[in-house]
Amino acid sequence: MTQNGDDATLVRRPGIPDLRMAPEEAEPAPPQDPRADQPPQELPLDRNQAILEAAKQVGALLKRKGHLFALAGSVAAYAHGGEKNMQHDVDFAIRPEDAEAVAATLREAGLTVYTPPEDWLIKATCFGQPVDIIFELAHRPVGADMLKRAEELSVDSVRMPVLAPTDLLWSLTAAFSEHHCDFGAALPIARALREKVDWELVRRECGDEPMPAAFFFLLERLNVI
Repeated sequence: MTQNGDDATLVRRPGIPDLRMAPEEAEPAPPQDPRADQPPQELPLDRNQAILEAAKQVGALLKRKGHLFALAGSVAAYAHGGEKNMQHDVDFAIRPEDAEAVAATLREAGLTVYTPPEDWLIKATCFGQPVDIIFELAHRPVGADMLKRAEELSVDSVRMPVLAPTDLLWSLTAAFSEHHCDFGAALPIARALREKVDWELVRRECGDEPMPAAFFFLLERLNVI
């Protein structure tokens, strides 16, 4: 959608030094290690796990406040059984009319929230990971019907609504254009979820757009569909 924010701190327990008699003449002090006074460093984060932790944290906040939402993007694909290979950020889908309330919920929890130049989402940062709160998918406003079709799934032990596979693949495929056409990112998701997707519905919803049509052609040639 990472390290667990509550359990991430590594604690170094000091050992008990050996007791010995003090010498008659003071021994010269050993050279001071410049790192001795520094706190122990945490292990570097795995990016996939960092994204998952951000998804869990934001999903739990939205669920606790009763917002209508669904996890989207590569983290949603993982929740449906896809590869644990997150892309760049965490995506959540909400209705346009809920954007201000969702932003307020995230700010109250201490997250940084801002409005980018694009007018179809707001952005936040959680555990150092970017979070996109999207209220328009493939140039269509997110509706209550889509969010109510979402399936409640376990996302790395935290249950939350996740876009249904057909809606998820439609949102990825219908977004393809001459300026955004990353088949390589969508192909593993399509392959992993192919048996859960109503492909005929996705085709109808994409219409005659050339880039989605090219993606369907690729899926057919690779025997994905």
